Amino acid sequence: MKVSDLLESRREDWRELERLCWLVESRSRRGMPAEAVTRFSSLYRAACADLALADAYQLPPGTIQYLHQLVGRAHNQLYRSRRFNIATWTHQLLVEVPQQLFSDNCLRLAFCIFWGVFLLSGAMAYTSPGFAEQVIGKELIMQMEENFSPKIQGRNPNLDSFMAGFYIFHNIGIGLRCFSFGLLAGIGGLFATVYNASLLGAVFGHMGTIPQGENFFHFVTAHAPFELTAIVLSAAAGMRLGFSLIDTGGLTRGAALRRAAGKSMPTMGAAMIMFLMAALIEGFLSPSAASYWVKASMAVLSAGMLMFYFVILGYPRDA
Repeated sequence: MKVSDLLESRREDWRELERLCWLVESRSRRGMPAEAVTRFSSLYRAACADLALADAYQLPPGTIQYLHQLVGRAHNQLYRSRRFNIATWTHQLLVEVPQQLFSDNCLRLAFCIFWGVFLLSGAMAYTSPGFAEQVIGKELIMQMEENFSPKIQGRNPNLDSFMAGFYIFHNIGIGLRCFSFGLLAGIGGLFATVYNASLLGAVFGHMGTIPQGENFFHFVTAHAPFELTAIVLSAAAGMRLGFSLIDTGGLTRGAALRRAAGKSMPTMGAAMIMFLMAALIEGFLSPSAASYWVKASMAVLSAGMLMFYFVILGYPRDA
């Protein structure tokens, strides 16, 4: 039998699949009997094979186009995305994601390295005057001292939205760099973590020794918890990808990388949200003339939210 005759004999199945598409589109799949669903999937697979034959034997373009549309239409109904379910999303955001982050060894490693280096660098910069200049550079120190010489008294409200957008772009750029460096066998992620921790620690330590430090802390206190935590999360997500290229768990490197990428997405997603929140606070509250206790209260509230999400919600519980 010729291929064209074979496909011509299949037209009745195509029409049946088309009728089932109309049926599925007009009502929920849950309302369809099991036999209809089974028949629908069988006709869909057969139509895919028919399309492959039609393409291979260069049948008339009208037939090929019709099969393309029919297969695409059936595919969209058979594999359409799940509807938004608030209960499912709430469970994922408040149960699954924080527990995954709590048990993430890469996140624990990044957290310990970042805060250990940050505190050590800050202490060295505070007690040894020349240390900050070696880490940060003399030009950057002079620029920061100049920037924070004026007292924080607020700025033009029209600039707040613009600066918030700038901070979002800038902060996410930092996160993506920390994330991408992790692909260098994990070593790049460790380097990015140590570099950012030592740089930020030296800045905080140095600013604590000069008169401009009061203005500096007046500006950074409110948004620091979200921003610093987001840097740690970004570095941890990148480390997981990099380490997966070394310890593949018996998989190919490509498969191990894909598996690690799936596990890294909640971490990177949480980092992006925190960078966004930090940018909004930095754009609107940090430069405002609000008193320091208001900004310190925001920092305490932010730290409490982070502690609640990562520790209280993340602590493993029995099923």
